[in-house]
Amino acid sequence: MRAQVIVLAGPSGAGKSRLAERLGLPVLRLDDFYKDGSDPSLPRITEGPNAGLVDWDHPDSWHPDDAMKAITALCETGMADVPVYDIAHDGRTGWQSLTLGDAPFFVAEGIFAQDIVAECRDAGLLAAAYCVTHSPTVTFWRRLTRDLRERRKPPFVLVKRGLALMRAQPQVVADAVAKGCTAVYPKHGYVAIGRLTGPRTRP
Repeated sequence: MRAQVIVLAGPSGAGKSRLAERLGLPVLRLDDFYKDGSDPSLPRITEGPNAGLVDWDHPDSWHPDDAMKAITALCETGMADVPVYDIAHDGRTGWQSLTLGDAPFFVAEGIFAQDIVAECRDAGLLAAAYCVTHSPTVTFWRRLTRDLRERRKPPFVLVKRGLALMRAQPQVVADAVAKGCTAVYPKHGYVAIGRLTGPRTRP
């Protein structure tokens, strides 16, 4: 095996991307495997204030098989072609090549990352799996600030979605743990992964 994957799951806004960047390892963004907004198979919210909107937090809104193909290629060959997804436009805007160089580990992070942990482990590709978490209130404000800054959706949609995600956060973390992730705050995850990868991580 050329390399192994470190999976980072967790609620949107919990700090997965920030932790992945801080580690200094190659990063596969699993959120780039979302379906296009025009895909008729996208699930929709059926009740509550967000009824009728696309449920981007439902696992049927992404392509796990494509993500696993990319992870397998990276582990076996050290390179893979991966999509570039623009959330503001609800779709893929192109492709890019991800290469590991001489890195023996890489990070795969995204809100559905927990759903590929078992398959990665069974295939012998998994080095470790973590669910990054904060208090629901901290996560809500971090997510809202990020999404407003990046103009991902209209503000009203972001607030409604954010409140729903804040209420659902305990279940999201529990689901990730049940699927093989260890729940950690970002600073604790950094230390744990640093022990695994050695001096390759940045201080």
